[in-house]
Amino acid sequence: MFKKIAADYRAIFDRDPAVNNFLEALLSYAGFHAILVHRFNHKLYNLGLRTLPRLISQLVRFFTGIEIHPGARISRGFFIDHGMGIVIGETAELGENVTLFQGVTLGGTGNEQGKRHPTLGDNVVVGAGANILGSIEIEKNVKIGAGAVVLEDVPANSTVVGVPGRIVKRDGRRIHAERDLEHGDMPDPVQERIRDLEKEVQELKEQIEKDQSKRAS
Repeated sequence: MFKKIAADYRAIFDRDPAVNNFLEALLSYAGFHAILVHRFNHKLYNLGLRTLPRLISQLVRFFTGIEIHPGARISRGFFIDHGMGIVIGETAELGENVTLFQGVTLGGTGNEQGKRHPTLGDNVVVGAGANILGSIEIEKNVKIGAGAVVLEDVPANSTVVGVPGRIVKRDGRRIHAERDLEHGDMPDPVQERIRDLEKEVQELKEQIEKDQSKRAS
């Protein structure tokens, strides 16, 4: 557990260029405070306690705006950037070096029993406001754009954007036209399709005008 905490603390310096010193990282990062308490809270949960860990998680939510169910399994190197509004469900599982931005939800889709929350592989990055719902698997090295809603499994080394979430890049190959941007400025495949349709309509109009000109002459 203490090795995981140390890795969580180092992740602040690895992934946030805004951090200035060790004391600032220790005292002013709500995400680190939330995961620090969760490490101990998860131990209590595994001992068979239920009410006390839930009360502690709600107390942490009150102070940090981050709600992590004590049953969630989170590997080392976990980093939360800003963090307000993050929700992580009971059966969620997170691999190593996962990064979540503010407003992310790792939730369920109803009243399912058993495994009902997502599993995230190593090195997954989830953009602000994204929702990953249900017992689905997000494999390693996946990037999920801000505001995306992901309801299906995502293969490794993919980039997902949009509502519903669509894969726009996989294994370095673009599936849709995409710019190389950070999570906050990823393309929307729906808008791109609309632009493609508008282009096709314009081309048809031009072709019709040419045909009409030929008939007139």
